[in-house]
Amino acid sequence: MIHEFLNKKLPAYLCSKSRIISLVVFTAVFALVFIMAYNPFDAKEWYNVSEFMYYVYLSLLILVGVLVVAISRVIMYYYAKKHTLHYWSFGVWILAEILAMAAIYTSLSLIVEPNPTGGLLQVMKNSIRNTTLVLLIPYAISLLYFSMQEKNAMLKRLKAIQDYEYDHPQPATFSFYDERGEMRLSIKRDNLLYLESADNYVYVWYLNKGKVTKFLLRNTLKVMEDFMAGTNVLRCHRSYMVNFDQVSIIRRDKGLIYIEFGIEDVGDIPVSKTYSEKVMKSFAANS
Repeated sequence: MIHEFLNKKLPAYLCSKSRIISLVVFTAVFALVFIMAYNPFDAKEWYNVSEFMYYVYLSLLILVGVLVVAISRVIMYYYAKKHTLHYWSFGVWILAEILAMAAIYTSLSLIVEPNPTGGLLQVMKNSIRNTTLVLLIPYAISLLYFSMQEKNAMLKRLKAIQDYEYDHPQPATFSFYDERGEMRLSIKRDNLLYLESADNYVYVWYLNKGKVTKFLLRNTLKVMEDFMAGTNVLRCHRSYMVNFDQVSIIRRDKGLIYIEFGIEDVGDIPVSKTYSEKVMKSFAANS
């Protein structure tokens, strides 16, 4: 069971730009207020310095920590755009952040106090321990808060969909909602072609008076996949969902599978191996 959880894909919202900024800011504020106000872990006993220098040194430590977290999360943001992050790799990433910060803190400690009590090993142990405790608390709070935000947003979106479809029964249409649960686009099912992921946005490609048109929606393809469950709009690739009512041809070229609509100005849509079997079954069922 633990093994299955660790291999689960990390939710996309944890790597979004807004959540990363929130995490960095909250971690910095929490560390500063918590350590200065409550002096946890006997922080004032770490180094034999004056009260003023203690706060100067502590502020420097927090600034360095914020820079480490900020750089790490920027790297994570761009890495997650091209690779899949799982819970186990996310845990390794956090561990790497802790060790990196602990190494920097150890170096700064030796500059302030070249001959520390207990020697280098004791300073390293203290740095790792204190870094872990100070970081993991705001990390845990942030993750719980982000998860609660995402669930509340999803409930709001689902309620908005139910309310809208109850007041505007249009069984032959697809309604698209943004991340706040507000309806942004409603089109006939026969006019929808495909959905294309664009980071935290989705391009909705459809036919408007016979012309291929796209609409930029602030939401994720994962959310769209959940909303489209039970319809003929299916995921065929990490970046694409396709309306199989509109698919005319599926071809294999040099081991790769492509979807064709037979419509001018609409390019071929790739099919990844993960979804190939489901795609072939769906196309056969709609033929």
